[in-house]
Amino acid sequence: MLKFIKHNMDTISGIEIYPIIALIIFFVFFAGLTVWVYTYKKEKIKEMSHLPFEEELELNNLSKNK
Repeated sequence: MLKFIKHNMDTISGIEIYPIIALIIFFVFFAGLTVWVYTYKKEKIKEMSHLPFEEELELNNLSKNK
C-alpha cells in the first residue's frame, strides 16, 4: 500500500514544500505558546487557580444560610 501512496506523491509537483510548511507551523505555534506561558502574569495564574475553590465556598455559604 505504501508503494501506491509514494507513487502518487512523486507525481505531484511541488509537494515537497508541505512537510516544511507543516514543520514551520508546528515550531512557531509551540514556540509562541512557550513564550506566552513564561510571560503570563503570575498573579493572574494564582487568581485562576483559586476560582474552583471560590465557587465551592460560595455554594457552602449559600447552603449554610438556608
